[in-house]
Amino acid sequence: MQNINEKKLIRIALVGQPNVGKSMLINSISNSRLKVGNFSGVTVEKTQIEFEYQDYLFKITDLPGSYALNEYTIEEKVTKKYLEEAHYDIILNVIDSTNLERNLYLTSELLALDKKMVIALNMTDEANKEGISIDEKQLSKIIGKPCVRTSAKEKFGIDELIKALITKYKSPKFETKLIFSDVIEEEISNIKSLLREKRYKSDVHYREIAIKLLKEDKNTFLKFHDEPIWIELQPILSEAFDHIYLHFGTKNLDDIFEDEKFAFAKGIVTETVKYKTQLEVKSITEKIDNILIHKFFGLPIFLFLMWGLFQVTFELGNIPMDLIDAFFAALIDKTKEVFGYGELGSVIGDGAIAGVGAVVLFLPNIVILFLGIALLETTGYMSRVAFLLDGFFHKFGLHGKSFIPLVTGFGCSVPAYMAARTLKNDRDRLLTLFIIGFMSCGARLPIYVLFTGAFFAQDNAGNILFYIYIAGALLGLVAAKVLKITVFKSEDEPFVMEMPKYRMPSTKLIWHTVSNQALMYLKKAGTYILAASILIWVASNYPKHLEYEEVMNTKIEMATSEEQRYELQSQISLYNLENSYLGKIGKFSEPLFSPLGFDWKMTIALETGLAAKEIVVSTLGILYGLGDSLDESSQGLMEKIRNNIPFASAMAFIVFVMIYLPCLAASMVFAREAGGWKYLVYLFLFTTSTACVLSFITYNIVKIIV
Repeated sequence: MQNINEKKLIRIALVGQPNVGKSMLINSISNSRLKVGNFSGVTVEKTQIEFEYQDYLFKITDLPGSYALNEYTIEEKVTKKYLEEAHYDIILNVIDSTNLERNLYLTSELLALDKKMVIALNMTDEANKEGISIDEKQLSKIIGKPCVRTSAKEKFGIDELIKALITKYKSPKFETKLIFSDVIEEEISNIKSLLREKRYKSDVHYREIAIKLLKEDKNTFLKFHDEPIWIELQPILSEAFDHIYLHFGTKNLDDIFEDEKFAFAKGIVTETVKYKTQLEVKSITEKIDNILIHKFFGLPIFLFLMWGLFQVTFELGNIPMDLIDAFFAALIDKTKEVFGYGELGSVIGDGAIAGVGAVVLFLPNIVILFLGIALLETTGYMSRVAFLLDGFFHKFGLHGKSFIPLVTGFGCSVPAYMAARTLKNDRDRLLTLFIIGFMSCGARLPIYVLFTGAFFAQDNAGNILFYIYIAGALLGLVAAKVLKITVFKSEDEPFVMEMPKYRMPSTKLIWHTVSNQALMYLKKAGTYILAASILIWVASNYPKHLEYEEVMNTKIEMATSEEQRYELQSQISLYNLENSYLGKIGKFSEPLFSPLGFDWKMTIALETGLAAKEIVVSTLGILYGLGDSLDESSQGLMEKIRNNIPFASAMAFIVFVMIYLPCLAASMVFAREAGGWKYLVYLFLFTTSTACVLSFITYNIVKIIV
């Protein structure tokens, strides 16, 4: 017979909130030897049991019942110290199945310790009597820890629990799936990056260190305070706290992480628990959720809100556009008066100011769109939409949690790519990264506004804008399904979607979000869009063709009417443009795009849009402006677009812009988040081929219909 000393020892820390049935669970394990004593230094009772099972010797330490890992009570202090300092192999977290949400507050803190863990869903018999059904398999997938339904009273699930402990002991430890809100996840990532770059040596995972630092854990702060890395860590922590305080509207970290625990627990319960009998609604949050995430009404409400947002974006955004347009037209005239009507005045007026002005013109639309998205995010509604769309997204190979980076993509692709970090599964994250570009960012909005304003009636333009955004999103879902089937084959892996409490919108936070996005937009206009506009102007005005101009100027002098003079002057501008450096590039690449209905000017605009989508508008302004000054007698850009581009070509152009590669800045962030430049090559090939095929189809269908 095998000697006890030869058995493999498994040390278990038994943790749970008060009254979850830990003691009864211990008693349910037959032939156990109980040892009762006190933890060192305190009078809190310590119960230890030992029992044998097959080739294993189990030693279980029953820790005092604790609602959280704080230091408010002696029991909590003892439990926290033991879990952080003692040597054990597995945490056995006992949960009351009849009150899962409250018990998960403690579970979220245990997950942050990043240890091996098994969860016993105790009191299953009572949960069944109360009509509560928990999907333990889905729960296991969400938190990444095995969950076993047990009943200490009826000795149900005990053997399964012991086997789960053995399996967990033998298997490698995986990284925890505890996910916080995007703001805190971003700061965790920043701290981990520094620790990784400095190759900081620690027995504790970097993620656990980051979480403790953000929670202002005293022991962790004391440990780092005397180390050289502290000098570099301080400013990162300072910025992190400022960001978190601004987002949550409070500097009380206990309250902030309480909200995080609430969101985590609420999200899990919403996804895994079903009630046979309708429970009494206890809070305003639950009352609102009954409407906003209703399985029938939830999605129409969301679509109506998005439709309303785009209506407001177009209608209100158009009001200041005339003022901005008039301001830049006057500024161009004044510039030419000051610098003359020669080369210098033209490069500053028709190049720099006209290019930047064409982008700034759409700033009101951008601000309104960002404001709407910020309002929906800060109230907590966007997290509900993620849950609402989870089942729908799964049909396309995506997870509901992908919604957050995808909807962020409507504002800007850069933070959207960074937001995909919350998806811990590599394949899910990569799939989401590839699809984000289908969500039309704010930089594409000016192009859509320009073309919808040119080809559709004013009272219908807002609807068309909404359809464009929805069409892009639906195309993204179809593309996700194709990629999931062909490239990113894997089993769907669930993640909990945090369900934070509803909050009144914070004016300070909304101002911070919208102003930052607006300043980023203006910074682009004042930096490389300005540089690109000047470069495009130079490329479209050189080389000069003096001999041709002399011949045409002679004809202008001989012209008998003002209309003839204008026509001849336009011929000079068009000839110079077609034979300029930019014209030659456009003519060279035009055959590639002519099947899509694009002329060389549209082709050039798309190519310059690889640097920044805003440049598409300024490029079209320069190319179709033909050098005319933008005074009150000249045609507006929308009218020039309407007169120079066929309707079918315009629709194909919108489809191409909707799909093809995002701007240079976003592309660089994509490469970093995806894990290498090779993925950017894949993205370029994927988006360009898709854009070409769909634009070709759109062009030919519209040409037949219209």
